Parts: sequence; structure tokens; C-alpha cells
Amino acid sequence: MYLYAWSAIERAMHDPNARRETDAESRVAEASVEQGLLVEERRRRICDLLQERGRVTVAALARRFATSAVTIRADLAALERAGALVRSHGGALLPRDGLDQPLTVKETLHHAEKVRIARVAVSLIRDGETIILDSGTTTAEIAKQIREAPLQSINVITNALNVAMLLAGAPMVRLIMPGGILRRESNSLSGHIGEAALAELRADRLFLGADAIDPKLGVMTPHLPEAQLNLKMIEIARQVIAVADSSKLLRRNISVIARVEQLDTLITDSAAPPAVVDELRRRGVEVLLA
Repeated sequence: MYLYAWSAIERAMHDPNARRETDAESRVAEASVEQGLLVEERRRRICDLLQERGRVTVAALARRFATSAVTIRADLAALERAGALVRSHGGALLPRDGLDQPLTVKETLHHAEKVRIARVAVSLIRDGETIILDSGTTTAEIAKQIREAPLQSINVITNALNVAMLLAGAPMVRLIMPGGILRRESNSLSGHIGEAALAELRADRLFLGADAIDPKLGVMTPHLPEAQLNLKMIEIARQVIAVADSSKLLRRNISVIARVEQLDTLITDSAAPPAVVDELRRRGVEVLLA
């Protein structure tokens, strides 16, 4: 038994991959312990860590959140059922790139950044304006903050059922839904019906969600019909404002909605890579950091 243990230690000392993994685990262990979180808060933080690192381990998470491995395994199982991760031996990995995650999963990712982005977005809205809120979790945060904003009357066009439900009871909002075919993953409507309805409307500002933004390729989404509807939104809006946290920058996806030159403004968070921000500004996009 002792010989086996010693040989395992020797292998770990001489195997560079093992040393790297051990170093990574040590860095996680040295991070500030986050105790006393509610279940949903802990699972949201697990999703954030997974986005940052690409992989997490049960042992490191148990130390970080000062809880048992059994509790962490239950968290990972719940998040896997929701589509947020893929479980592996001793931990979990991110799902493959390009897969569209359910809205319930996206709501847990980078939540604090989305709240700050929404706050900046709502500060741009003026009484009497007509705005478009695209589908997405960041635009849903905008809808939540509109309910508390000191506005007397605005028109809101949206293709998102969750956004519509958030604003349905707001007395200062006149809600307009263009219709279309429901896509359950994003709770959004798209298709020719919605495009035809939008063609008859005009808006002051579009708040456009994005799954990926690359300065060279443009704004992207995993769903072609939504990309086509988003393009129609861009055509009828006087000002186009993309709202996306910094994790979306330099990512790529299947369907290109528009070139970045078609954006007037991007609202993102302060973790956005400076080189990306500079390139977007060079291409004429105003970048606001929340």
C-alpha cells in the first residue's frame, strides 16, 4: 500500500499534466471560500466558474463552497439535466460550442453583469419612445428594470414571451407582440408572420441580444429564423444597441444577424477585452462598459 502511494506521488511529480491539474486545483482551493449561499446562488456560481475555467471538479467545488461532495454532485446532476454542463469523472465540463443552451441555464450565467448592463440600457430610454426588446436573458433584465423606472409611457415591441410576461402588468408600457412560431429554447417567436408584422412598425431603439459577437464577422445567434427576424428589427429601428456580457465577445455561432458596422452601440461589462473594445470603436461602434 505504501509503495503504491509513493509511486503515485512520484508519477504526479514527474508528469507535467498531473502537475498542471494539481496546480489548478490548488488555485481553486486558495480562492475565497463562499459559504452560506442558497442552492440557486451556489449553482449560479458553479455555472460562472465553469464558463471561466471550462471544467470544474467536485473536490474543488466542495472546498470552495464549504459543503459536501454529495451536495456538489447533486448540484452538477441538476445542472446537467438543465443542459448547463456535461458531467465527467470527478467533475463537469462545458457543453460543446455552438449548442444553444436553454433559457433557464442562460439566466444563471453572468447574472451580475447582465443586471449592470440592463441598468445602463434603461437609462437610455426616454418617455414616449418605442423600443424593441429582443429575446434573451439580458433583455429580460432590461424588462425587469423598466418596471421600476420613472417612466410615464413607452411602447415596447418584443418577440419574447418571458419579456412580455414581465411587462404585461406594467401600467406605463403598451406592449406589442408581432407573433410567429414559438421556439421553446429561447421562449421567442420568429418566422414570416413576425417579419411581416415588424415591417409595418417603426422604433426609436432596438436592444438586441446576442449569443456571440466577433468584430470581424458580426453579431451571431444559433438559430437562423431568429437571425432573420433580428435583421428586420434592425431595419425598423432608428438606433441599434447590442446588449451582451463580455463572455459573448470573440465567440462565434452559426447564423450572422448583422455586421458590427450596423450597430450604433454595444453595452457590455468592464471585463471586456480592451483589444476587442478598441476594434469595435475603430469600426464605429460606441462601447459602453457597465
